[in-house]
Amino acid sequence: MRFMMVVKATQDSEAGVMPSQELIEAMQRYNEELVKAGVLLAADGLHASSNGIRISYPEPKGKPKIVDGPFTESKEIIAGYTLIEVKSREEAIEWALRMPDPHGFGEGQIELRQVFEAPDLMQDPETLVKEAMLREEMKRLNQS
Repeated sequence: MRFMMVVKATQDSEAGVMPSQELIEAMQRYNEELVKAGVLLAADGLHASSNGIRISYPEPKGKPKIVDGPFTESKEIIAGYTLIEVKSREEAIEWALRMPDPHGFGEGQIELRQVFEAPDLMQDPETLVKEAMLREEMKRLNQS
């Protein structure tokens, strides 16, 4: 089971305030624990939404609409993520509870979301085979 720990933005992260050295070191220790446990797939922080682009589809089959950041509601903005693969929802919760306060000021918020697996979304055997082949190709290219 894959889970994404979504770190929500704050006013400081949206203003470009960088994390303290202490917080960076705490996150590195946490990521090292995830690596040693063999559950870490990816972990990254994101630039402020002022550098972002939002693409929306306001009409069915219509042209996409492009809006440059910044975006207003910081509680809905993502500041970073950690992607893990674990055996259960409970294990994902345990790992999320061990993450240091992502902003270091008592303002951190982590949203834990399970990632869909291909069989959860696709029932057609041919489509599942195509998806598996695509994932294998991605792995091969990433290992090159």
